[in-house]
Amino acid sequence: MKHKLIVAALMATALIPATAMAQDPVRLAFLAASSQNGYNAATWQGVQDAAAAAGGVEVEIFDGEFNAATQYAQVEDIIAGGRFDGIIVAPNDTVGIATALEEATGEGLLVASVLFPVGPELTVMTPQVKGLTTTVALNPVEGAAAEAEEVVKFCADKDPCNVVIMIGQLQFPFDNLRYNSMVDVLKQHDNIKVVATGEGNYSPDQSLTAFQDILQANPEIHAVLSNADQHLLGVEIALEDAGIPIEPIYLIGGGLNQITVDKIREGKFDATLSAHPYYEGFYAAEALIKAARGETVDNWIDPGSKATNPLIVTKEWLDAHPDFKAEWQG
Repeated sequence: MKHKLIVAALMATALIPATAMAQDPVRLAFLAASSQNGYNAATWQGVQDAAAAAGGVEVEIFDGEFNAATQYAQVEDIIAGGRFDGIIVAPNDTVGIATALEEATGEGLLVASVLFPVGPELTVMTPQVKGLTTTVALNPVEGAAAEAEEVVKFCADKDPCNVVIMIGQLQFPFDNLRYNSMVDVLKQHDNIKVVATGEGNYSPDQSLTAFQDILQANPEIHAVLSNADQHLLGVEIALEDAGIPIEPIYLIGGGLNQITVDKIREGKFDATLSAHPYYEGFYAAEALIKAARGETVDNWIDPGSKATNPLIVTKEWLDAHPDFKAEWQG
């Protein structure tokens, strides 16, 4: 009888699908700064592709609505729900969300931050939150300063050289840091005058409205320095509506989306700061999946480590690389 029971048990086991016998899936939540934002959409695609490549991984996106309180609450809900093994966050408030993420790591959740580090020091890429698995980001000061240096080059033979800075939202710690980094470079040159600052909130429509107001008070502008390509689209429309020629004005954005790449090739925009939203998501998800499966991962990953393009992409570089495609449409 004993042998019959063993045989029956073995036969029953043989009938169980292989997927049911496999390890439980790794479940990851992606907390987008805003799911309506093109940059975040590219990051989400990277997360999904890393999950598909690894196999046995489930992913879900949460819309942070560019609202720090919303995103904080999402972390708390994820902790309470117990459905996920890890969180990938594109933080709206890099300082404020640290407390919630430390609670998450304390409950055993794996956490990766993309685009920015989480914590009080935005130039420190290694984890400032206890237990945080990894950060996939570039140093925001380096990028903002590099953009400003391009404006300095353009303004070299102009006195005065009137500059407008278009930033996302100054209430965001990372945008404030970028803004101050830009100003620190520009203020070293007496011929450069920052005549206005506009908040575009990463939206062409909001940038259009902000820049229209700026033009009313400052009709003579020589350069626009922006941390986001989306802002330049609004600036372009405002200039066209005002009957101001675009080509003489130096326009530099950030994010390296395909729309901007095309406009740089056309000669409408001049340059953009490289970014790697797709690989931020891919490398972050890949790291958490490996960590969940017991592998060791780096606590800081440069998303542009395998990129062939320079930090600042210009028409000259694009002309020399006609087959280049951006990671996101914009």
